[in-house]
Amino acid sequence: MSQGLDHFPLAKRWFEKQNWQPHAFQKETWKYILEGKSGLLNAPTGCGKTYAIWFGIIQAWLNQTKNSQFTTHKSTLHCLWITPLRALSKEIELATKRVNQDLDLPYKIALRSGDTSTKERADQKKNVPQALITTPESVHVLLSQKGYPDYFKNIEFVVVDEWHELMGSKRGVQTELAISRLRALNPNLKVWGISATIGNLEEAKQILLGDSEQNSVLVKANIVKKTKIETVFPDKIEEFPWAGHLGIKLLDKVVNIINKSNSTLIFTNTRSFAEIWYQQLLNVAPNLAGLIAMHHGSLGDEVRHWVEDALHDGRLKAVVCTSSLDLGVDFQPVDTVIQIGSPKGVARMMQRAGRSGHRPGATSSIYFVPTHSLEIIEGSAIRQAIENQDIESREPYVRSFDVLIQYLVTLAVSEGFSAAEIYQEVKKTHCFNTISPQEWAWCLAFLHKGGKSLGAYDEFQKVDIVNGLYKVTNRRIALRHRFSIGTIVSDSMVKINLMSGKYLGTIEEYFVSRLNPGDTFFFAGMNLEFVKMVDMSAIVRRSNSKKGQVPSYQGGRMPLSSELSSLIRHKIDSYFTKLPFDKEMEALRPLFQTQINRSHLPKKEELLIEKLQNKDGFHVFIYPFEGRLVHEGMAAILAYRIGQITQITFSLAMNDYGFELLSDQEIPIEKAIKEGVFADKNLTEDVMHSVNGVEMARRRFRDIAQIGGLVFQGYPGKALKTRHIQANSQLFFNVFENYEKENLLLLQAYDEALNFQLELGRMTLAFNRINTQKIVIKTMEKPSPFCFPILVDGLSRDKFSNENREERIQKMIGGE
Repeated sequence: MSQGLDHFPLAKRWFEKQNWQPHAFQKETWKYILEGKSGLLNAPTGCGKTYAIWFGIIQAWLNQTKNSQFTTHKSTLHCLWITPLRALSKEIELATKRVNQDLDLPYKIALRSGDTSTKERADQKKNVPQALITTPESVHVLLSQKGYPDYFKNIEFVVVDEWHELMGSKRGVQTELAISRLRALNPNLKVWGISATIGNLEEAKQILLGDSEQNSVLVKANIVKKTKIETVFPDKIEEFPWAGHLGIKLLDKVVNIINKSNSTLIFTNTRSFAEIWYQQLLNVAPNLAGLIAMHHGSLGDEVRHWVEDALHDGRLKAVVCTSSLDLGVDFQPVDTVIQIGSPKGVARMMQRAGRSGHRPGATSSIYFVPTHSLEIIEGSAIRQAIENQDIESREPYVRSFDVLIQYLVTLAVSEGFSAAEIYQEVKKTHCFNTISPQEWAWCLAFLHKGGKSLGAYDEFQKVDIVNGLYKVTNRRIALRHRFSIGTIVSDSMVKINLMSGKYLGTIEEYFVSRLNPGDTFFFAGMNLEFVKMVDMSAIVRRSNSKKGQVPSYQGGRMPLSSELSSLIRHKIDSYFTKLPFDKEMEALRPLFQTQINRSHLPKKEELLIEKLQNKDGFHVFIYPFEGRLVHEGMAAILAYRIGQITQITFSLAMNDYGFELLSDQEIPIEKAIKEGVFADKNLTEDVMHSVNGVEMARRRFRDIAQIGGLVFQGYPGKALKTRHIQANSQLFFNVFENYEKENLLLLQAYDEALNFQLELGRMTLAFNRINTQKIVIKTMEKPSPFCFPILVDGLSRDKFSNENREERIQKMIGGE
């Protein structure tokens, strides 16, 4: 061991026991922690990030308490470790307890999450642990309890694990606010974040630490984690579908990969995909029965924990999963990872690949299974992005007034708060550093009097002013608020219970509402028959039927990241160069040649527009390659602008590569281009006119109303039905829209609709780029490989047909 480890005796003892050598980044982190600095640690998966933070914390604790005080030192909370997932919390608990047991340290570690029993929580309050591992929601629940300042007054460290996951969500805002309060209780608080590689690490550090980041550090591990991506190709690209088959055509090849491996994680992008692939794998490989399982967020805790333990113990051959296993659970036996369909992002592919080779020096490898021909190019683009370290940035939420209002009620429920004091704390966070005194006054008035619009209703006058402090004095309001803490909002969930009473998991209410008694559906790897609804539980029994519906979930498809879309454009452009092709580009030669024969293959300085007339009408296809969300807005803007030129009605469809305008009359696209249909001026105004901005904001407002406490979701086991929540939120939206235009929650709904749902900033850049490109317009006799996936997506548009989907697809191909 090097001489430098003498300053870290705990780490020295433990690493010698393991016969390990610490990495340079670990020693660097220990040094900074002992110097009292805050910071952000960035290191590849499986390289010991937890130990890099943990040994610094326990060494600091040991230096403070001194050996003689070990047995007499009164336990107070020393470290709060915040994680985004309960599974990750459990993993951190196991790792840290192992260290403390090996070193025989009297440093108590506890875990608190939604699964923690009331008895355990009471014990944690009475016998305070030195370290508490928990989630952002649980931290706010603690802040809502009487006496929280005493509970947190001696806290020295806050660690935020997987900060990049939290930062791009309102849970990140929750974390910022909690840290601002804890730092006020102890101005010497040290805050450390742990993050995977993202494109904006410095900004991530600044957002986590707020205005106290001047004396902070960014520690980057000088370790290159090798990631190997191997695309699974069809035997003949000419016979591989152009769209619409979920990758099932490559099922046999996936089974071969599973059979060659000891254990395999099979990632899908949605829970519906997971259910479908699980059933399909069992159909073609019945020998996997009992050796294959499924894991996604809608399954019950009992099922998920069993799967995690069985995989860790090597009892399972394969697990079909979603992002529920992206991070947080360390499965050392896993040697193979398969990704079904493009993950639509570089960081997501790296994260999932990192589930294999989960140890220092090992290569993470992943098989990429495309779901259609053109998607093959994404395997090539992602590989190049990883080689170039071109990783996506995470965009933080700003000015999330729904989270702020919830937080203020949390403080009012516990000890009450001083408006002037909390305002100064809140302004130091990244999310609210632009909040004005007038906006702060609006928040206080909204809590105290219901604001301008709701002052006549007692239930919205939640907070009283008592001796200068804002306090909740109504016990019913306090109880309802504690049950509502959190920012994760989804459709009302219905429990799935067997007739015996066994709990299987949850499904969104809108899916169950379409079922009639006797209908069958696949869930948790079983075919279930719907029997009846009892309160918010669907009672089911096992079915022997071979057919059934697959639950669909809101939120569906992930959009293509801007980094990946740019690389795809460059990959297509590389077809015209003399550079050697990789396997993916070589495999796509026949597809690209068909694209050239039927239409045109665009170079990077070109924008391709295709025209096609068939029995459905007149089609115009445009290919910016900017992702589904951006294309949704672009399609609407073009439809609106063309509609200003001529009277015309459109139907729209889009995917990640392009979008379609369909009309029953010829579309004057050439005239529209001459009149500036791609102009980047007045985009905000035009998008609000074209996509019904009021309706989009109304949909966003539903979540904002729940987070901000306007709509109560119900008590545990007695949740309100989705339609009630929707009706209540729409009522508030209409009131604010008509009588209080300056309402901050209403304005937030419009901002989120533009910036998160339509990605207005990215759309603006796309219009800017198009204005520098040469526009190539091609009229086709048959659909091209580029337009075909959009046509297939368009089959879901409302129209009558007595042909089945496969017959319609074959006709669209044109007999080939």
